[in-house]
Amino acid sequence: MATEFKGQMMNRKLFTLIVVGTLLSLGHTADHAIRDDLRWLSPELIAFVIVSLVLYSAIGTGLYLYAKGKVGPRFWTIFAFAGLLFGWAGHFSPFTEQPPSYILRAYNYGFAGWVALGVLVALMLVMGVFGVYAAYLWRRGV
Repeated sequence: MATEFKGQMMNRKLFTLIVVGTLLSLGHTADHAIRDDLRWLSPELIAFVIVSLVLYSAIGTGLYLYAKGKVGPRFWTIFAFAGLLFGWAGHFSPFTEQPPSYILRAYNYGFAGWVALGVLVALMLVMGVFGVYAAYLWRRGV
């Protein structure tokens, strides 16, 4: 389903997946800050701020360019799968320093930890669906 947005065709489902993924990403970013992983002026904090700025700038710029018809499903396919890979490397790979158990432990295995982990899992699932759907649209030439 496509909708006209400022003279360009935008796929409503793809746009919705981008927005939902962005909201979940913001929730996960908040989790990192709440968990107190970041010490003032530490290399980790600086890296976190840079990654966050790059990520949310890329999302905003991507949405702007998508609305203008300058990028399409190919861009979002690459973006979604890169995000999925980044999330896997950061929390699910065998080499990560912050696996799901680390998140739960940071909240003493309480309700907030399960919410934080749920947000992360939901983010990964949405990114996977987002990537597959964008690839489907790309393949169809939409």
